[in-house]
Amino acid sequence: MANPTTTATATATLWPMRMRQSLRQLERAFVAEAELDRDRRESLRRTAERRAAKRRAERTIRQGRARFIVLSLTLLATAVIVAVVMFRALYLILE
Repeated sequence: MANPTTTATATATLWPMRMRQSLRQLERAFVAEAELDRDRRESLRRTAERRAAKRRAERTIRQGRARFIVLSLTLLATAVIVAVVMFRALYLILE
C-alpha cells in the first residue's frame, strides 16, 4: 500500500510542474488570442478604409454629375437668353 506521506510528496512535486505547464498553455493561448485580435482589428480597419474610399468615390461622382448638370443648364439658359435678346434687338433695328 502507498505511504500517505510519499503520495503527498509526489503530489507536491508534480503541482509546480503542472502549474508551469498550465501557465505555458495560458500564455500560448493568450498570445494566440492577441494575434487573432490584431488580425481582426487590421481586417476591420482595412474594411473601413475600403468603405470610406468607396463613399468618397461615390460622392465625387455625384458631385461631378451635379456640376455637369448645372453647367449644361447654365449653357442652355445662356443660349436661350442670347437668342431672345438678339431677336429683340433685330426686331428693334428692323422696325
